[in-house]
Amino acid sequence: MKTVINTLNAPAPIGPYSQAIIANGMLFISGQISIIPETGEVESSNIEAETHQVMKNLQAILTEANLGFESVIKTTILLSSMDLFTRVNTVYGSYFNSEFPARETFSVKGLPKNVNVEISMIAAI
Repeated sequence: MKTVINTLNAPAPIGPYSQAIIANGMLFISGQISIIPETGEVESSNIEAETHQVMKNLQAILTEANLGFESVIKTTILLSSMDLFTRVNTVYGSYFNSEFPARETFSVKGLPKNVNVEISMIAAI
């Protein structure tokens, strides 16, 4: 059995997918980009602001599932360029305590809406 998680505090999906799914005691959050939920606009002023918006969107979905970043066990980060790694990593790391989740980071050719960072998460319920 699965439960769909959706919140108005994170961007609505821009395709045939859910913001998140709960199944077998796990929360699977779809990749989030820097769309500002209130306006539908992309935060693109700089990579730090873009990454903060992505993390805020992920936080809103975690909150909807009554979880926090401490429940996250795995993340995937997609970047438009590995040159952004250090700056994204600094912002990303500020959302966690010393118990960081497992993670991989990839550079990809393109991301939705030409953003520079997309992050997905898996959390334990």
